Amino acid sequence: MKLNLNLFKNMKDIKCVIFDMDGVIIDSELLHKKAYYETFISLGLDVSEELYKTLTGSSTINAFQRLITHFNLDEDPNELVLQKRKRYVNFFENDPTLHLVKGVEDIIKYFFNKGITLILASSSAMVNINRVFNRFDLNQYFTAKISGADLTASKPHPEIFEKAAVLGNTSRENCIVIEDSDNGVKAANDAGIFVFGYRNPMAADQTLENADKVITDFSELKKFI
Repeated sequence: MKLNLNLFKNMKDIKCVIFDMDGVIIDSELLHKKAYYETFISLGLDVSEELYKTLTGSSTINAFQRLITHFNLDEDPNELVLQKRKRYVNFFENDPTLHLVKGVEDIIKYFFNKGITLILASSSAMVNINRVFNRFDLNQYFTAKISGADLTASKPHPEIFEKAAVLGNTSRENCIVIEDSDNGVKAANDAGIFVFGYRNPMAADQTLENADKVITDFSELKKFI
């Protein structure tokens, strides 16, 4: 774990918290995985868990572009994105058990009530982000939302968090990122922003070894901010 002690001591100066969505705000990683694998099966692809892990945190278009190259496919990545999205929407709308990650709504309200700016920075499509935010009434707390379509490069590229800091009108040293994926952690590292790695039980394959601090419960953040 890579702990920046100077930043760690100055947590009380944090003005902006940047949240990932899938696996941090909502436990939708399994829905995405099911939608991906149904699409893989329809294409006759044998995608290993190891290969799938490398796609975690990437935008859907980027994931399919990489798979097309990897398997030398003659497919339109935009069409594959639409196929996967239809499957995801079906799972999302027909799963009454879908819920926010335990403790995240409380910590969102905690930060909001302290006057901290909240930014959503997700590789998901904005249509999926809005489905989540509308279903769980989260728009009222967030100043801005970034989707995969707003980016020229996916995580682990730092662009998403660089843009999030700008949208939050906050210098990077006064921001933190909350991520559950190794790709997301690397993106925050390379953006020069302190990153809390949230160890989601649904993402046990993510090591979070390069996070500045790993947490297992969002209430732990109240000790620092």
